Amino acid sequence: MSVIGNSVREDVGAAEVRDDMKRRAIALGILALAMLSGACKKKGTTLSLLVWEGYADPSFVRPFEEAHHCKIVASYMGSSDELVAKLRGGSASNYDVISPSSDVATSIVRAGLAAPLDLSKFPSYNQLSPKLRNSPLVKLNGKIYGVPFVWGPNPLLYDTTAFTQPPDSWNILWEPKYKGKISLWDELSSVYMAAQVLGYDKPDPYQIYNLTDGQLEAVKKKLIELKPNIRKYWTTGGELTNLFQNHEIIAAMGWPLMTNQLRKLNFPIGETIPKENTTGWIDHLMITAASQQKELAGQFLEYMIEAQTQKKVTDVTGYSPANPQSTTLMTEGEKKNLHMDDPDAYMQRIYFWQDVPRRPKYNEIWNEVKAAQ
Repeated sequence: MSVIGNSVREDVGAAEVRDDMKRRAIALGILALAMLSGACKKKGTTLSLLVWEGYADPSFVRPFEEAHHCKIVASYMGSSDELVAKLRGGSASNYDVISPSSDVATSIVRAGLAAPLDLSKFPSYNQLSPKLRNSPLVKLNGKIYGVPFVWGPNPLLYDTTAFTQPPDSWNILWEPKYKGKISLWDELSSVYMAAQVLGYDKPDPYQIYNLTDGQLEAVKKKLIELKPNIRKYWTTGGELTNLFQNHEIIAAMGWPLMTNQLRKLNFPIGETIPKENTTGWIDHLMITAASQQKELAGQFLEYMIEAQTQKKVTDVTGYSPANPQSTTLMTEGEKKNLHMDDPDAYMQRIYFWQDVPRRPKYNEIWNEVKAAQ
């Protein structure tokens, strides 16, 4: 009987040991699953951008994703007004990083839509062009709300097969022989350009950003006169590139991005700044005040202004970099194409966008132009 009793006790004890091992295995499994879940969650962090075309190309975005175990999702805007409308329309929390141009950067800061930056977390900041870094555009009450990223003009683009020599004036857009062969940007830059043609940039070039009612009416009349020549008002870079590729147009106001894209496609595209000069922009990167990923967003901003990244950005966009140290990675030809051999001289040809005090009135005028028959 004692033998049987001992056997029973041994069986019971063994069962308890097995049960205990099972419980531990289950507990370890749950812990491992929790850790794996946490790792996946961390790896699945998403950084959302609302930026201009070309600012989230895989060639420079993917290395950041891999290094930070995150996913970058970009939405593209077609105008500064579209950016502001989305931020003020309740969509601000959908985005972590934005790239406002110099015409709306100040108003975004004043509206409290951007987060102030801790510059101690941006070691590359002091490498940026002093001229761009010292601009008051993104400064308020002693705080800085953005980092300069890239800058450039809104040049006149043209099909070199249609012109024996580069067009030297914006006035060529109005020539009757180009009926249906011209495209303008569906943006206030077209208003600024017409103001230049009418001479409203003299003696003060920046008067074009604060025109009187009478001047705006004259600009509207001038732009309506251009309508027979307009094939289409373009809204995205890809749209303008296609218009040239399909030989629907021969000239347009555009961006260096399109020049870069078309040259890579071996399209005979030319780019020039006419004698009236042109408008242009200084784009900044900002973190939205509503972002839930401010730390990661800050790391992204630092990465984007580093010299190596800036070189990659210029390769894609054809825009001039805010970090002059990126030129050490360029050939002499690349420096010249980006006007980094003498950036100050090139900047003299560009009337950089500024805050437009009467922006609603400008938009009203532009909408009337588009609606005119």
